[in-house]
Amino acid sequence: MPRVVVVSPPFISHARPLSVLAGALRRHGADVYFGCAPAFEHLAREARVGFEPLSVTRNANTGVAEATVQDAREAARLAEFLDATREGAVPALLAQARHRRADLLADPDGVLDALRSAHRRLRPDWYVVDQLSYPVTLALHCLGLPFATFCPGHPSYVLSGPDAYFGVPHAWPEALRPDPERLAELRAAARQNDEAFTALFAAFARRHAPSRPAPGRAFALSSPHAIVHAYPAFPWLPAAAPGPVRLFAGHMAAVAGPLDAEWDARLKTLRSSGERVVLVALGTFLSARDDVLRTVVTGILDGMADVSVVVAAGGRTAALADLAGARAVVVPSVPQRALLEQVDAMVHHGGGNSFTECLRAGVPAVVLPFSSDQFSVARDAERAGAGVVLDPNALSPGDVPAALGTLWRSVSPSMPGLAAAVRGRGPGWAAGELLDAMGTRKPAR
Repeated sequence: MPRVVVVSPPFISHARPLSVLAGALRRHGADVYFGCAPAFEHLAREARVGFEPLSVTRNANTGVAEATVQDAREAARLAEFLDATREGAVPALLAQARHRRADLLADPDGVLDALRSAHRRLRPDWYVVDQLSYPVTLALHCLGLPFATFCPGHPSYVLSGPDAYFGVPHAWPEALRPDPERLAELRAAARQNDEAFTALFAAFARRHAPSRPAPGRAFALSSPHAIVHAYPAFPWLPAAAPGPVRLFAGHMAAVAGPLDAEWDARLKTLRSSGERVVLVALGTFLSARDDVLRTVVTGILDGMADVSVVVAAGGRTAALADLAGARAVVVPSVPQRALLEQVDAMVHHGGGNSFTECLRAGVPAVVLPFSSDQFSVARDAERAGAGVVLDPNALSPGDVPAALGTLWRSVSPSMPGLAAAVRGRGPGWAAGELLDAMGTRKPAR
C-alpha cells in the first residue's frame, strides 16, 4: 500500500478533519504521515499515524483564535476581521479579501523548501493537501508530485467556472442577501485578488519549475486526480469541472466517544432544569463575538422556561460568566461531537464542520453566518431542511425562541433521513475511494 503524507494548515477546524482522514487511510492499510505545525502533533497521535513537523503559514489557530500565540500583525488582523463582522456580511468578506495575500501565500519559497526536504526524507507515493493551503498546492505542482485535494468547507471552494471567484459566496441565505451594489464591490475585490494571485503563481512557477505546465488560475489550482469533500452531495451544488474524481464524504468527523463523568453530570443537571438542551458554539474564531452569544443565551433563558443551554464561549468565558446557572453551562470549549448526540438543537455559525456534524447527529440548527463560506453553508441548511438562518448582527433575544420553535415544529422531522444519508459515507468511505482513485499513480520512491 502507498505511503501518504497528509498536509494541513495550522487551524484546528482544518487539522482535525484532515487528521481523521489520515487515520482512515491508515486503517485501509496506507503508511501515513500527518504534516502540520508542532502544536498539532497530538492529532497525529490520536490518528495513530506518523508526524512530520511542517508549518505552511504564519497564521494559526490551535482551538481558540484569540488565545493562540501569534505575532502582533496576525493578532491585529484578527481584531480587524472581528470588527468587520460587526458591520455585516460584505464588510467581513472584504476584510478577508484584504488579508488574503498574507493569509494564503505568505512564504511560498519556504514552503517549497520544506516540502522538498520532507519528500527526500519520507519518499511518499502521494500527498493529500487542504484546498486552502495554496502554497502547498503550488509547491507540489512545481515539484511534479501527485496529490489529492481535501476541501474542508463548502464545495464551491473548488471553483466551478470562470465566473466563480474565491471569497464570493456561491449562494446567500434569505436573511443576508446583500444589495447589488455591495455585491458588485465584493466581486470586484475578489476578481482583483484572483488576477493578482494568478500572476504570483505564474511568476513563482517560472522561477522554480520552468519546465512544468503553468499552474493557471491560482484559486482553481487543485488535484487533477481526486478531490475529497467533507460535505454531502446536495443536488443543487455548483456543477463540477471535468477531470478529477469528486468524492463527497458527507462529513469528516471521528466517531464520538461517550461523555465523561463531568459532562454527563452537567447534562443531567441541565435536563432537570429544562426539558430540552441547546448547544451554542460559534467556532474557534467567532466565539469572540460575545455580544451575539449573550443575545442567544439571554433569548433562551428569558423566553423558553423549559430549555437549558451549553455555551462554548472561547476566550470570552469570563465575560459571559454571569449567564451561568442551573440552566446554563458556560465554558471555553466543549466535546462537540459527543454533545451533539445528547442535545435537541444547536446554534452555530455555519462552519462546515458544525453543519455536517449536526447532519450526522440528526440535530437541527439555528445558523448565524458571519464570513467565509458560512453564507453558502447556511443557504444549504435552508434548502436541505436542516436549519433556520438568521442575521447575527440583526439578532434580538426574542428572535431566538421563535427560531428554535420553528426548528422543533418544522425542521426536526426531516433530520433522521438527512442523518442516515450522511452517516452512510464518512471518512472510512472517503479513504477507500481515495485510495482507489489514486491507485493508478506510479510510486515515487
